[in-house]
Amino acid sequence: MIPDVSSNGVRRSRRAVLGAAMALSVGLLAAPCAAQVGPGLADLNAVPEATLAAMPGMTPAIAKAFVGARPFGTIVEANAFLQGQKLTPEQLALLYEKAFVHVNLNTAAAPEVLLIPRIARRMSHEFEEYRPWVSMAQFDKEIGKYVDAAEVRRLQQYVFIPLDLNTATDEAFKTIPNLPASMLREFKEYRPWKTKAQFEKEIGKYVGPAETARLWRFMVIK
Repeated sequence: MIPDVSSNGVRRSRRAVLGAAMALSVGLLAAPCAAQVGPGLADLNAVPEATLAAMPGMTPAIAKAFVGARPFGTIVEANAFLQGQKLTPEQLALLYEKAFVHVNLNTAAAPEVLLIPRIARRMSHEFEEYRPWVSMAQFDKEIGKYVDAAEVRRLQQYVFIPLDLNTATDEAFKTIPNLPASMLREFKEYRPWKTKAQFEKEIGKYVGPAETARLWRFMVIK
């Protein structure tokens, strides 16, 4: 068979290549997002009391008081509480290498971001500049312009991008620290989610108010 080398044949070939490229692009956009809560660091709002008591700067009495005051809406609130318990800046820095109240990349103010241990001050600007954050792949790409891959991975532990209750996959939900396995079913059962009040009502059937509030921190309804 003689190949079609006419102008029409060339145009058809170009359209075929363009169509394939567009299909690939759509496929990539439709692919599931990377983990929405950075891996590797414990959630200060969920660490068991006995484990917390053994962490840097903590005592059984402080751990008990801290657990009684949870959940903390931000790391700024948790930090203020721990300062009130007389933990030093050095002790807090060591503690935050183990556990943290994860920072919402789309809403966190500079005081939250700057409590991440050893973070460069400019990062508070960079975190804000690239909003809205939609995936950890975006975080890797944009923050990787300023720091090396090891530092990107370290910073990723401290942050999260809210999960859309109506579309998030099981894999995304599983990135929430200390998530009860049963919640995967409940999160999907009550779709479509419309309000925070609905979340508090329905999820409150299965866990207490503190845990409901902790889980809500990681969510968004779109």
